[in-house]
Amino acid sequence: MDKKLVIIGAGWLGEALAQAALAQGWQVEATHRELGPQAHERQFALQDDGTLVHNVSLTDAYWVCAMSPGARRQPSNYQQSLKQALALYQELKGKGFVLCSSTGIYDQQNGQYDEHSALTLETARQQGLSEAEQVALACGAKVLRLGGLVGPQREPGRFVAGKTLSSHAEDVVNMVHRDDVIAGILTLIQHYPQAQPIYNLVHPSHPSKQDYYRGHCQRLGSEMPQFSAEKAVARVINGNAIQALGFTYSRDI
Repeated sequence: MDKKLVIIGAGWLGEALAQAALAQGWQVEATHRELGPQAHERQFALQDDGTLVHNVSLTDAYWVCAMSPGARRQPSNYQQSLKQALALYQELKGKGFVLCSSTGIYDQQNGQYDEHSALTLETARQQGLSEAEQVALACGAKVLRLGGLVGPQREPGRFVAGKTLSSHAEDVVNMVHRDDVIAGILTLIQHYPQAQPIYNLVHPSHPSKQDYYRGHCQRLGSEMPQFSAEKAVARVINGNAIQALGFTYSRDI
């Protein structure tokens, strides 16, 4: 296969994906709102008037949209940026498009959730995630619903230290390491034609939040968080389906 990759949104996840792909011999263009100094960096910026400023030029490439919906001040800006990216992908004759979505799209109730679970979309965030997924799927894209991301600069024992969380101590975690996400993206691209439209990427281990954060806080010597919810929710996201493509979760959460 031609190892050419365009990454829209070279942030914490997207830039790490770019570096991993470059190390594996891929030709990479990875976008920021402002043009950066590295050879693989490109600009992709939606202006206030809706026009797109970009210098993405790689043809016949696979595309990954790694923009975070939560990082956008206005959901419409994210949706419009995604639509512009899909239009440019088609213009440059892209070979496959992967949208990084979120397991936050699933209900916040007790249950086991997989790629075939019904969605009630009760919140504005869930509705926005669904809209983005539907726009991408309509263009033949694949969707990866990512669990909570951990990895370098995202140490759980640091970002919860001393905080009061709105969850219950016995709620379980649905997390995934950034390295596994990168490996999952590249696996999906390598098996793109036979892959199903949607996959979850969530580590198969689901400890309680109390146990999970206790371990991380003890290793850092940081203060344990408090939990404010009165009722536990046994919400487990199943991330096994992607393993049918030969992918294996290899990094602890």
